[in-house]
Amino acid sequence: MTNTAPQISDSGRMRIAVAQLNPTVGDIAGNSLKIREARAAAARSAAHLVLYPELTLSGYPPEDLVLKPAFVRRCREAVEALAVETADGGPGIIVGAPWLEDGNLYNAALLLDGGQIMAVRYKADLPNYSVFDEKRNFAAGPLPGPVGFRGVRLGIPICEDIWNDEVCECLAETGAELLLVPNGSPYWANRAEERLQVVVARVVETGLPLIYCNQLGGQDELVFDGGSFGLQADRTLAFQMPQFDTGLAITDWVRDGEGVWCCESGPRAELPDLDTANWQACVLGLRDYVSKNGFPGVVLGLSGGIDSAVCAAMAVDALGPDKVHAIMLPYRYTSNESITDAADCADALGIRYDTVPIGEPVEAFGRVLGPLFNGAAVDTTEENLQSRARGVILMAISNKFGHMVVTTGNKSEMSVGYATLYGDMNGGYNPIKDLYKTQVYHLADWRNRNRPKGLLGPNGQVIPANIITKVPTAELRENQTDQDSLPPYDVLDDILTGLVEDELSVSEIEQRGHSRELIHKIEHLLYIAEYKRRQAPPGVKVTPRNFGKDRRYPITNRFRDRS
Repeated sequence: MTNTAPQISDSGRMRIAVAQLNPTVGDIAGNSLKIREARAAAARSAAHLVLYPELTLSGYPPEDLVLKPAFVRRCREAVEALAVETADGGPGIIVGAPWLEDGNLYNAALLLDGGQIMAVRYKADLPNYSVFDEKRNFAAGPLPGPVGFRGVRLGIPICEDIWNDEVCECLAETGAELLLVPNGSPYWANRAEERLQVVVARVVETGLPLIYCNQLGGQDELVFDGGSFGLQADRTLAFQMPQFDTGLAITDWVRDGEGVWCCESGPRAELPDLDTANWQACVLGLRDYVSKNGFPGVVLGLSGGIDSAVCAAMAVDALGPDKVHAIMLPYRYTSNESITDAADCADALGIRYDTVPIGEPVEAFGRVLGPLFNGAAVDTTEENLQSRARGVILMAISNKFGHMVVTTGNKSEMSVGYATLYGDMNGGYNPIKDLYKTQVYHLADWRNRNRPKGLLGPNGQVIPANIITKVPTAELRENQTDQDSLPPYDVLDDILTGLVEDELSVSEIEQRGHSRELIHKIEHLLYIAEYKRRQAPPGVKVTPRNFGKDRRYPITNRFRDRS
């Protein structure tokens, strides 16, 4: 089949559409529809080419789905069907899919144009660190050369291929005129700046302009924030798409007198500050987890404390107030202050709020266990019965009405095991799992003063001031506070940041002004809580090192740093 589309090289002008899409892993038909809709919109804007994110057809990361031959075969069939459709004279497309060739499975980008697959390029540098496991699933491709598209030589490095200089250098040396990069780059704090610095380095080394197209959306614990952009050959910004929003950017490129492609026009979105980005990441992760898994809404225990209030606000921002159901589960130690604060929070958010007292089930547990516990001192066992009764009730409501239970433990608590298995750890998803307690407080105050575009919750104070200012407590016994068991949260979080994010030694953390005895205690709690974290629900990754995909420590572990 001959491609009858006019040659771009004849005019020296090229219109490229950048499709920042939100695919769903495994939804080949749904992802194909998104690809087609973006191409149709690009055609209406007379674009020559559409660039999609990494592995858009399969969704990213597909993990072990690609080990199923039927899945890989369906992806290939879908690519072939898309290729046929490009015979209509409209835009060509660069789309990602798992691709089996000569017995090897590759992470591939395919150029489709003129009714056929014009070229296939394989990812050469497979990331195998942090949240990435691509060497488990894919074979590494050879160093690529450019592909020809209507008289223009395009380099197509795939995501990790631009995080070193080898692939882009090879493309430049073999005649690429423009680098188009499909990406599946997940969010964590300040990630956009990291990407920009990497792209600047590649542009400096190659002298070529570069388009960075990133995926959007939540996929289990990962959130992809979009933020697609382009740089001119002189390192200036060519265009910028927003973070945390889908979209199709139309960019116009012209070849100057020296043969260098320059971007004449494109969007110039403003990127959010760190607080806004962290909040939007948590909201997007929760929204997509609920919607992509088919839940009609969420239910959560609203205790009158900061964590559940922030989770409720995030849930409303993600889903709207009509899909959030809050339950107050009081016991004898629940203060009137907490009951009032929870009710005020529910009222401010506009959500359904019900009260289910747990006195009878807790006391029933005490009666049936009494003969076994006879003579044993009252301890945290009885406290945990309260939490577990609450967990059972919330799961029963979920089971009856289909709403997913939102879990509300923060990273500080998850780090040191200040949470009850089969109690407050019950649930399907946790939007604040990777936020330390001090970050939760900070974001609560921030949200009361800010409501970024796209959030579904109300303006103004959505978290009552008293929830932010009062002393934190689990209210599992009389006059209890968190600081009965833990150091002040600013101290705890600084020690945990050293142990978890920075992997510092005890001696190094001591130099930050903390006592060696306290650091040893926190380190011990961190290690022995690993078995709890393995049983915790997934939650949004916000920090550079979350529990689960990033930090993978053995449960059975006798190492302690006594340096």
